[in-house]
Amino acid sequence: MSTGSDAALVSEQGLPAETVPGGIVSPDRSPAPSSSTPAGAGAQSGFQEYAQSLLVTLVLALFGTTFIVQAFKIPSKSMEPTLLVGDHLLVNKFIFEGRGAWYEHLLPYREIRRGDIIVFKYPYKDHPHYVKRVVGLPGDRLKIVDQDVYVNGLRLNEPYVVHNASDPFGDNFPPRPNDYFYNSLVPEWADDIQNHIQNGELVVPPHKYFAMGDNRDQSEDSRYWGFVDRDAIMGRPVIVYWSVASTSQDYENGGEGGNFSGIGHILMHLPSQTRWRRMFHEVH
Repeated sequence: MSTGSDAALVSEQGLPAETVPGGIVSPDRSPAPSSSTPAGAGAQSGFQEYAQSLLVTLVLALFGTTFIVQAFKIPSKSMEPTLLVGDHLLVNKFIFEGRGAWYEHLLPYREIRRGDIIVFKYPYKDHPHYVKRVVGLPGDRLKIVDQDVYVNGLRLNEPYVVHNASDPFGDNFPPRPNDYFYNSLVPEWADDIQNHIQNGELVVPPHKYFAMGDNRDQSEDSRYWGFVDRDAIMGRPVIVYWSVASTSQDYENGGEGGNFSGIGHILMHLPSQTRWRRMFHEVH
């Protein structure tokens, strides 16, 4: 059964690969100021050029993290063994169509597919970022029988899924009306889920997705809180650029002192704690 402790992704300040390195200013090849130039004008001009260069770099960085790529780190076990606690990811935000923007037809966007790993905003609380795998697409009819997932009457082949225990609720889904397992659901989802069940199957509404973790018994996912809205989906993780041996407890909020202590511990043990084999590991 899900422990309900599925931690959200932690966002990191990332720069797009296309961004010019910050702080580098092109050599100034303008003529030297004449003797009639007021004192201090050259220094003022140099400061203005530096400020302009810095502003351009910040704009490019903002554009990149908004539209192209963003960095996150994994704080929970819900996607193991595909993604491990301590994996640092680059998320491609320049991949999925479906928002209706005019430029989708001009740029290399594609539709969201079943099996895609997605980063999205959790629909409740303070909307932290979650990472899960898409199992149900809009219009799909979905059910789980004895841990096997069936979509539109066909059993899914999911070689990436692991089960470590028996979960009476998650292993057989959706629940029947008045089932006592409703206590496991987010209240809003408990009130709404029966509106989407037909003949014992959950029907995914338009512009919604059903997502679950690969570590099925330790994943708080769509079974427990509902559908993922298309507008909440940010992108798809593409690569692990760094991975450090960690536990979920390392990412719990322990106050400023705990955060600095954790950073210091990682820096002191960086070579030994880095999972070198996962460096630049492609995410599937």
